[in-house]
Amino acid sequence: MNFHLKTALSSLRRSPFQALAAIFVLTITFFVGTAFSVLIYSSSQVLSYFETRPQVIAFLKDGSGVEAIVSLQHKLSADIRIKDVRYVSKEEALSIYKDATSDNPLLSELVSPSIFPASLEFSLSNLSFAQDVIKEMKSEDLVESVGFTASLGGEKTLQDVVSRLRKVTYYIRLGGGIFAGVLLGTSFTVLMIIISMRMIGRKDEVEILKLIGAKSGFIRSPIIIEAVMYSLMGVFIGWLLTLILVLYLAPWIISYFGQIPVLPKEPSAFFALFGIILSAEILMGVLLALGGSNLALTRARRKK
Repeated sequence: MNFHLKTALSSLRRSPFQALAAIFVLTITFFVGTAFSVLIYSSSQVLSYFETRPQVIAFLKDGSGVEAIVSLQHKLSADIRIKDVRYVSKEEALSIYKDATSDNPLLSELVSPSIFPASLEFSLSNLSFAQDVIKEMKSEDLVESVGFTASLGGEKTLQDVVSRLRKVTYYIRLGGGIFAGVLLGTSFTVLMIIISMRMIGRKDEVEILKLIGAKSGFIRSPIIIEAVMYSLMGVFIGWLLTLILVLYLAPWIISYFGQIPVLPKEPSAFFALFGIILSAEILMGVLLALGGSNLALTRARRKK
C-alpha cells in the first residue's frame, strides 16, 4: 500500500497542472454541493417553523369551572396532533396586552382583566391538522371562539403562505439537485480525462511492469489511489470553504431570521450538521473517483 501511495504522489508531482485542474473542478463541485445542502436544510427548517409555529387560541367562556378547564387541557395534551398546551388567565392576557401596547401606556390604563377572556393556547405538530382541530375545539362547550395568534392573516392566508413555502422548498431541492448533478457529471468527465492522460503518460512504465509479471491490480492501484486523492482534496477544500463562509455569515443570518432556526444555534449541532454533510460528500467523492478511474482504465484497455 505504501508503494502504491508513493507512486500516486510521485505521479501527482510530475504533472501538477493536471492535478490542480482536477482538484479545482472537484472543489467547485463540492463547494456548491455543500452550499446547497445547507440551503436545503435551512429551507426545510423555515417550512417546519411556519407549519408548527402558529398557535391556536381557544377562548373560554366566562364562568368556566376550573375542573372543566383542567380536563380540557389534559385532553389537548394527550392529543398527538397538539403540543405546547398553555392556559392563559385573564390577568395574563392583560399583561400580554400591556406588553404589546407598551409604547402607548394610555391604552393599558383603559382596560381591565375582566374584558379579556381566559384561553388555552397550543401549537400543532403539522398545519394539515389545523382544520380538524379547530372544528373539534369549536364544538367544545367551554370554548367561545377559536383563532390563530400568527400574524399571517388568518387560517386561509396561513395555509397559502405554507403552500408557497413548500413550493419554494421543492424548487430549491429540484434546482439544487439538477445543478449539483451537472457539476458531478462535469467532475466525473474531467477526472476520467485526466486519468486517461495519466495512463498515456505511464504507457511505457505499464508495459515494463507487465513484462516483469505485474498483475493488473498492482498496475491499476496507484491510478485509482491518485483519483481518490483528487476527490478527497476537492471534497475537503470545497466543504471547508463553505464552512468558513457560513461561519462568517452565521451571526447576520441568525439575527436577520430571528426565532426561525435556519441554522443550528448550538455549536455542537452546527458542526454535527457539517459533519454529516462531509461524511456524505466523502462517500460520494470516493465513489466518483472509483467510477471515473475504473471507466478510464477500462476504456484504455479496450483501445489497446
